[in-house]
Amino acid sequence: MSTLATILLSALPVTAAWAAHVWWLRACLHTARRDPLTGLHTRDGFTCRATVLLRDPRAVVVLADVDRFKHVNDRFGHPAGDALLKAVADRLAHHVGPSGVAGRLGGDEFAAVLIDDHELTAGMLPLLHHVLARPVDGQDPAVHTTVSLGWVRAADFPADDLSGLLRRADEAMYAAKQGRAGTRRAGLGWLFATVAGRRSGRTGARTDAPAVGVAA
Repeated sequence: MSTLATILLSALPVTAAWAAHVWWLRACLHTARRDPLTGLHTRDGFTCRATVLLRDPRAVVVLADVDRFKHVNDRFGHPAGDALLKAVADRLAHHVGPSGVAGRLGGDEFAAVLIDDHELTAGMLPLLHHVLARPVDGQDPAVHTTVSLGWVRAADFPADDLSGLLRRADEAMYAAKQGRAGTRRAGLGWLFATVAGRRSGRTGARTDAPAVGVAA
C-alpha cells in the first residue's frame, strides 16, 4: 500500500469524528434557537432569519401580543395557558408559511416577518386576527382570547433595521390593544427614541416621549 493511501486511511477516523462533532454543534444550535413550548424560533433564531428576509423590499414585520393572557392562566391554570400559546404559535406559523419566519420573543409576545407578494397584508391580517382568537382545540371552549397585531412594511422605512421596525410594530400593536382595533399599521410619523427600545408604558421606556403615529 502506498504511503499516500496509508495517510488517507489513517485520517478517516479523524475526519469522521470531526464531521460528527460539527453535526452535533449544528444540532445544539438549532435546539437553542427553538422555543421548547411552541417550536417557534427564539429571539436569536428569529433575528438571524428575519434580518435576511428584510433584504426583500416586500417584507412585512408583524408583532402579536396575546390579550388577557394572565387572566387565562389565573382562571384555567398554566397548562391551559401553555395550550393557548402553542395554538397561537401554530396558527401564526401556518399563516406566515415557509417563505417567512415566526418567533416567540418571550412570554405571550410573538413576531413574524412575511413576504407580501401582492400587497395583501392589510386585508389578510384582520383574517389572521380572527383565526388567532379561535378557541383552543381539545380545551374548554372558554380558553381563548384575542391577539393584538401591529405591523409595518419594511419598504416604508428603508433606513430602519429589524430593531427599529419591531419598535414601530410595537407602537402600532399597543395602539391596536388600547383601541381594541385588532390590528394597526405603523404610521409614517417619527419614531421617537426610547430607553432600550421600549414603547411608552413599558418598563424602561421614556415617559416624555410622544408615541409614533398610527393609521388603521
